[in-house]
Amino acid sequence: MVNPTPLRPASLHEEVAARLRSMVFERQLAPGQWIDELALARDWQISRTPLREALKVLAAEGLVTPVPRQGCKVTELSEDDADELFPVMALLEGRCAFEAVRKARPADVKALRKLHDVLERHAAANNIDGYYRANHEFHTKVQALADNRWLDRATNDLRRFVRLLRGRQLNWPGRVQASIDEHRLLMDAVEQRDAALAERLMHDHLMAQLAALKALRAHEQGQAQAPAPLPGAVNA
Repeated sequence: MVNPTPLRPASLHEEVAARLRSMVFERQLAPGQWIDELALARDWQISRTPLREALKVLAAEGLVTPVPRQGCKVTELSEDDADELFPVMALLEGRCAFEAVRKARPADVKALRKLHDVLERHAAANNIDGYYRANHEFHTKVQALADNRWLDRATNDLRRFVRLLRGRQLNWPGRVQASIDEHRLLMDAVEQRDAALAERLMHDHLMAQLAALKALRAHEQGQAQAPAPLPGAVNA
């Protein structure tokens, strides 16, 4: 017999999990940062119980890392993680592009073109934050057009970890221009209905992101290891 009890709206801990997830993706909680449960509970005027339940959800998703007797901190991807993650995402997103081209209707292609035009505007203004957001929307639309629930499941699961980086690679000099150039070629392939080409271009686009991220990290590490100038030293 079916239980006649009306279903309740989303529980408090699910709402808290959604808010925490957004803060992680927006880097309001940065990679490696400890979650201050007391401060969040005070600010949101809730008990720590739903907060801890929400943290269990994010831990299961891999977005936070529990540390015994210390709490939780936001997951931080290592260089090895990125090296292993991006090639897999390149395969998945490439397949999304392939299936999207095969299934998209003319109206879908026009909608994708509009999203690409937004990317163009942010690229022209060198608006990295705006470009990142529009880029995420574009990739999400391509995935939706692929309309493959199994591909959705795998891609969504791993896209969470890519979002932990929040487009850091866009800070590498010249990367925004290179990215929009890659998108132009991809958009042309979509409009020409060349599924195989779209798949290859999307794959290469993801791998170019990894290359830019590695270059940025190497530069940052080099700066961190550079010796500090001696007091009173004068540049030649």
